[in-house]
Amino acid sequence: MATERKGPSVSTATVLRTRQLTPHMIRVVLGGPGLADFGAGEYTDHYVKLLFPQPGVRYPEPFDIAAVRAEYPRDQWPVTRTYTVRSYDRDAGELTLDFVYHGDTGLAGPWAKAARPGDEILFLGPGGAYAPDPDADWHLLAGDESALPAIAAALERIGDGVPVRAFVEVADAAERQDIKVPGGAELTWLERSGRPVGEALVAAVRALEFPAGTVHAFVHGEAGFVRDLRRYLRVERGIPLDRLSISGYWRTGRDEDGWQSSKREWNRQVEEEEARALG
Repeated sequence: MATERKGPSVSTATVLRTRQLTPHMIRVVLGGPGLADFGAGEYTDHYVKLLFPQPGVRYPEPFDIAAVRAEYPRDQWPVTRTYTVRSYDRDAGELTLDFVYHGDTGLAGPWAKAARPGDEILFLGPGGAYAPDPDADWHLLAGDESALPAIAAALERIGDGVPVRAFVEVADAAERQDIKVPGGAELTWLERSGRPVGEALVAAVRALEFPAGTVHAFVHGEAGFVRDLRRYLRVERGIPLDRLSISGYWRTGRDEDGWQSSKREWNRQVEEEEARALG
């Protein structure tokens, strides 16, 4: 008797509509029966892993990722790209994802640019781990474009009157978005204007006069500045790790495959350096 393979559950979504939010950000709204059991809602950093088939490779129908991983060479597996859920409307059955677009380079950005109603995409998820702690005295949110969907979702979750200091770094003024900001929150847009990613963000967070009380912080984006801010918050500010959601979404010079393959070792090095600094 053949052994039944069990792998992650793969869903199919259909493009409903797209919208160019800024010169480098594209919104894609997905729907269809494949979202009927979509489990988003608990976290504000929910994410899905989109699956892009390798050109010329035929996969089993219905698609079975466990079978693909067991029977196909590694270079024939679909390529995965991770995207934060900007929003999920359960009543309408609509999942919204925002894509950073840098022309024809990359994989997911060009797909989003070319997407038309009726196109289908396979995905895994959702995953997630962070939501603003309602008992925190104040919140710190910091990130680049890749973290903007999660920061916007967090701002929508935090109630009026709760102090929030949010910093979002983008390429230039044209990349700013219209985001709902609750009363008590301060959103600061930072423009790189040709500077290295994260330079303005790190400077702004370091210059911030921290409000009194217990903070809950969300810091995500390019790995280099995330490392700098983690050291600042953990070592210089003494913030416990359980009050931080902090991770490198991507790394300059690496695609997602290259970054994910090295991220575990990167995390180990960061943790060791932090432990030494904390004594």
